[in-house]
Amino acid sequence: QVQLVESGGGLVQAGDSLRLSCAASGLTFSSYAMAWFRQAPGKEREFVASINWSGAWTYYTDSVKGRFSLSRDNAKNTVYLQMNSLKPEDTAVYYCAARPRDTAATMGAYNYWGQGTQVTVSS
Repeated sequence: QVQLVESGGGLVQAGDSLRLSCAASGLTFSSYAMAWFRQAPGKEREFVASINWSGAWTYYTDSVKGRFSLSRDNAKNTVYLQMNSLKPEDTAVYYCAARPRDTAATMGAYNYWGQGTQVTVSS
């Protein structure tokens, strides 16, 4: 059974940093691309960032470029989203997702999802 477990969310002030983690089990982690999506209250879930199976390629939505950094440790079956210079508009539930090999930016492309972790940024 595949499980993706997110952690690291919390309440921070604007300008602060957080690091989200997503620990995967039940799959061959090094064969899967990983991604983060987020969903703010009253809004649709949106793509944030993705990383391919090897970690060689990362992609970010424009609003987080230069502030967020995605990495993975295949030995630990974990992907990390380092979020710096957080803004109130980053407030959302952040979800980890997995799909085989190559990355994608659409929800429907991902096979597995975590339960989400809340990130709240106060102004």
